[in-house]
Amino acid sequence: MQLQRNILFTFLIGLIINTTFSQEKTDPGTLVTDRPDQTESPTVVPKGYLQIETGAFYKDAGEDIFKQKTTTFNTTLLRYGLLDNLELRVGWDFAETKTEINGIELDDIASGLSPLLLGAKIAVAEEKGWLPEIGFLGHLYLPFSAGTDFKPETTGVDFRFSFAHTLNDKSSLSYNLGAAWGDDSPEAAYVYTLVYGYSITDNLGIYAELYGDMPEDSSANHLWDAGFTYLLSNSIQLDATVGSGITEGQNLLLSAGVSVRLPN
Repeated sequence: MQLQRNILFTFLIGLIINTTFSQEKTDPGTLVTDRPDQTESPTVVPKGYLQIETGAFYKDAGEDIFKQKTTTFNTTLLRYGLLDNLELRVGWDFAETKTEINGIELDDIASGLSPLLLGAKIAVAEEKGWLPEIGFLGHLYLPFSAGTDFKPETTGVDFRFSFAHTLNDKSSLSYNLGAAWGDDSPEAAYVYTLVYGYSITDNLGIYAELYGDMPEDSSANHLWDAGFTYLLSNSIQLDATVGSGITEGQNLLLSAGVSVRLPN
């Protein structure tokens, strides 16, 4: 089964890359990514281009008595511009979770692939005056593609509307509103994000973000993160992030990654 998953993922990558390089390209402009923050951009990948956004993160969650420490080694998201206003999205993570009780690490370590993400993003409207740029995106999370330790019983679903305002030539404000269903529960969790970005130079940017979710029948979760992005070129970007929870739950988040658009 693991071999079949690897073959399927390799086939999808090869198919997209082959299609990418077979089409005539125009200048795509500066790279716009959906990482490292939790806020998805309303901007789609230019038609005929493949964007690879990958990295790793570490998350410490729980209380002194019971803690879970998760390291995700591969957070790859492939984004392909199919039309001028439509991109296709494929993502897969590999994670390892260690559990501690009263400071003692248990021998039972959960590891494996998360459910495969399949989705799309649509560019709805361009920014005009005080009206924001608007995008819409949605995903399915397929249980059969996940490792045993992270395999849910049901298919996960999420969607969100994405908005972005240009405040001036150095700063911007973006936010998302949406909902998600998953974790084998019919309960919806309403999702929000709000991020402020500032360009220190043409290549170096910083950001600060608030985000969270509000499940229908559970307590709300509110978190924050902050970090920076650095453009090596118009098609390659590095990033790093640190964050934590405002409400109880997440103690620490650390993340780093790289995004590349092909062809450069």
